[in-house]
Amino acid sequence: MRLLFCGDVVGRPGREAIVEHLARLRRQLAIDFTIANGENAAGGFGITAKICDDLFAAGVDVISSGNHIWDQRDAAATIDREPRLLRPQNYPSGTPGRGAAVYPAPGGRKILVLNVMGRLFMDPLDDPFACVERELAKHRLGATVQAIVVDMHAEATSEKMAMGHFVDGRASLCVGTHTHVPTSDTMILPGGTAYQTDAGMCGDYDSVIGMDKAEPISRFTRKLRGGHLSVAGGEGTLCAVFVETDDKTGLAKRVAPLRAGGRLSPTEPEAETG
Repeated sequence: MRLLFCGDVVGRPGREAIVEHLARLRRQLAIDFTIANGENAAGGFGITAKICDDLFAAGVDVISSGNHIWDQRDAAATIDREPRLLRPQNYPSGTPGRGAAVYPAPGGRKILVLNVMGRLFMDPLDDPFACVERELAKHRLGATVQAIVVDMHAEATSEKMAMGHFVDGRASLCVGTHTHVPTSDTMILPGGTAYQTDAGMCGDYDSVIGMDKAEPISRFTRKLRGGHLSVAGGEGTLCAVFVETDDKTGLAKRVAPLRAGGRLSPTEPEAETG
């Protein structure tokens, strides 16, 4: 199976990057399933039902999220009625929505998408490692599901890397989100799980992690909040991680970073394996 995981979609530039590039990428790379983290898709803060529909129409199969999932007024209602929108699974019991689900993929295959949030420098949610352990115990990679993707939405690189090694051999891909900068540690771990510490963002990189530069710089230099944060409005870069798995084992055969459009240097995997 060929999977594409798109990093945090930040505002209009991120959404436009998805719309502009995803259909072509799905076609050229024969992508079977696409996941995008959409927690910053609505003006940098949260996501709306309409934006969900727009991303689905552009070729996204499942939308994961993180700490900004509740920022929009209708978030709880949207996530309750839309099974393809996930929030971190380690929110307390009774929180609206879901953080893990099995979805159909082409050829009668199934994929488990699991979204959790770290706790270092983040909200003190339930233990993400124990949460992941419970979910993985319900599924067997290469048997009950043909692929498992873990979105580890976290601030600390150490916590993301620990999660990657924790699920190594039991997931197809473990990828970090939240920090909006693509890392260069794309690899297949010893047990066969594809990994990247952060997928980066889909957004304008002439910015401070997707936001117009003036207000963040002012806050850093003057320690004053002069106004609201607003999304930078330039051309967006689509940042993603491409993974090809073995259907028999569910483990990764190939992984590569992907960047298209905007300011970052472009890179795309070869369409066919050698």
